[in-house]
This record gives sequence, C-alpha cells and structure tokens, in this order.
Amino acid sequence: METPHVVKKIVIFGVGLIGGSVALALKKHANAPLCVGVGRNQASLDQALTLNIIDQATTDIAAALSDADIVLIATPVAQTKNILQIIRPHLDSKTIITDAGSTKTDVLSIAKEALGEQAKQFIGGHPIAGAEKSGPTAAMDDLYIGKNVVLTPYPENNPADIQQVRQLWLDCGAKIIEMTAQKHDGIFATVSHLPHVLAFALVEDMVARDNADELFQFAASGFRDFTRIAGSSPEMWRDISFANRTALLNEITSYEKALAKLKQTLAAEDSDGLQTIFERASKARNNWANSKK
Repeated sequence: METPHVVKKIVIFGVGLIGGSVALALKKHANAPLCVGVGRNQASLDQALTLNIIDQATTDIAAALSDADIVLIATPVAQTKNILQIIRPHLDSKTIITDAGSTKTDVLSIAKEALGEQAKQFIGGHPIAGAEKSGPTAAMDDLYIGKNVVLTPYPENNPADIQQVRQLWLDCGAKIIEMTAQKHDGIFATVSHLPHVLAFALVEDMVARDNADELFQFAASGFRDFTRIAGSSPEMWRDISFANRTALLNEITSYEKALAKLKQTLAAEDSDGLQTIFERASKARNNWANSKK
C-alpha cells in the first residue's frame, strides 16, 4: 500500500463540531497541516480563529484552495452541491475532496453532477461521532478517538487518494470502515436517522399539548435520555431526513408495525407477550452496550 504524502494544507468548509474537531485533532501532531476555515457565517469563523481551531479563515475560494492537499466538507448535507460547484473552477488535479455527511448515496450523486470528470477526486466519508451541541465551541480534539469513520469511495477513485483520506481520519484517532453508499444509507436510516426522528417527534407531540409546561415540569431522566438527540441541529437533521428519505420512510413504516404490535399486546392485556417483547429488547440493548465497553 502506497504511503500517503504529508498533508501540508487542509481546507475545511464548516468549522463547527465536526470540522473543528478534525482541525483540533490534527493540531496535536507534529508537522500539523495548515488548517484553513471557510464558512457562510463570519462570526463562526472568527470564533474558530479566536479558539485556535483553525490557522486562517477566508471567503476567497481561490486563495483557500491554492496548494490545498485536502478539502473537507463538514457542513449540512444540503450545502454540499453548492460548495462543490464553487470550488470546481479552483481545484488542482491533485487536491482530494471528502465530506463528513450523514448520507452518502445522494452526496456521491451530487459530486458526479457538480464535479464532472473531477468527481474521481471526491471520496465520500461519514464520521460516526457527534453531539447535540454545534458550532466552534463544541469542537473537541478527542472527538474521533476510537470512533468509526465510514468511507464510501467510487470505483474510479485513486487508491492512493483513498489511503490519504484514511490517514486523515487515522490521525484523528478513528477506525476506518469501507462500504457502498447504498449499504451505508440503509444501515444509518435504522440506527441513527430513525432514532433522531422519533426523539424530535416525541418532543413535538409534548410541545403541542395544552399542558406542555406541566409535562416538562415532571419530565426526568427517562425523558432526558430518550430525547437528548432532539437537541441536535434542526437544519442538519432536516437535510439528512430528506437526503435519505426513501430509506427513512421504510424505517418509519417498520417502526409503526413494531409499535402497532406492542399496542395490540397491551390492549389485549397480554402480560406474557408484553414481557417477551421487553425482555428481547432489553437483552439486545444490554448486549450492545456491553460490547461497547
């Protein structure tokens, strides 16, 4: 396997939790690359500079991409197409582009549309790490340590470029898994996108009730744990939901069936049946939690 060359400059679109944490992780290494931040919010860029997350901030795309080894798009998925379109005229043939989006089939399709022949320089990525907080102040230098990063390369990607992106995430402390974009989107519709939608839905249901204030007054740890992810970025999760719409709709339908079964069991006062459902779920959840320790 070809040894990746030393990355001297990385351009990060979006310097919040995801992009900012990459920059901070890289800064822990000797010969850390120059980290240039690009974003639509000048206040966030200024904050990232003040916090020493990035070395430079600019709105000049040509200057940002000059001599760039890697471009990382760490913005909400809906911004990806526009970013790829504005960087295309300034791309060097050796510059690698990757992203951190939570959906991949749509992103790879967008990259082919926006970059044309240069799409072979784009390698899809998704770090499986995050928090409900956002913005530069949420960035952490250890966010990716021990976490999975999924890469979904094109068949036409240069193997050396794939290895370069692998090394980027390895330098952040992550573990790398490769799979197709379609497989990725099916998996994460189940284990990530559906849980977020359910958390948002529960809180929305409570907010809409006449006694919402009273309900929130008595909500405790169970509600807190179940709904924590409803505090995540609404813009980001709106984009993810639409980007992975088909797979997510399938998961909602499947969940509706599971909920209907539970409802029928409860209505029938089937104590043994309800306990069986709960025991199977409890065992599976505990086995998963223990495997993560």
